[in-house]
Amino acid sequence: MNILAGLETFLYVISSVLLFPVVAGLTALTLWVIVYFGSFLREYLERRRGYYSSVERYKRMLDSEVSLSTVNGSLDINLERLLQDAELGLIKSLDRIRFVIRVGPALGLMGTLIPMGISLSSLAQGDMPKMAGSMVTAFTTVVVGLACSVAAYMVSLIKEKWVRADMREMEYLTELTLRGSKFKVQNAKLEEEDEIFEETQAI
Repeated sequence: MNILAGLETFLYVISSVLLFPVVAGLTALTLWVIVYFGSFLREYLERRRGYYSSVERYKRMLDSEVSLSTVNGSLDINLERLLQDAELGLIKSLDRIRFVIRVGPALGLMGTLIPMGISLSSLAQGDMPKMAGSMVTAFTTVVVGLACSVAAYMVSLIKEKWVRADMREMEYLTELTLRGSKFKVQNAKLEEEDEIFEETQAI
């Protein structure tokens, strides 16, 4: 029986110690959501004006890759690798917001259960002010965690649509670039054949 009581005390101490990291994590999560929402709003306004930062960045990378591949050769392989890297970067950009969707409720639940244990302990000791403070912390943390998760989920729905649209545009630009480069190569070959033919005629 003493062993069980010791284990319970040990778990209670661990739970109490975790309260500060949980509250700090929820605070940091809330600040991050606010900052991320600001960047999301800026991107929304840019897209309303017709400026797509991811696509524009990919265009610059595409132009530089075409100039390098023209010298080194193997344009098809290099452009395919560039497209895959760009798409992977877009997908990774969603991982942070998905992290908030999953972690927010978990931290909120931990922030609720831990103070409730402290509150029950305070009730057993007759410390009503401490019990009331713990209950306020319990309800506040779960509300904040759920609010962060809901906000992140709403943003992720729109971000996923943007990412899919950007990926389609990148694939389209890559295909256009490949066709344009093949057309230039064919024209260069035709011009070379014409020059050879004219030289043979002159001889």
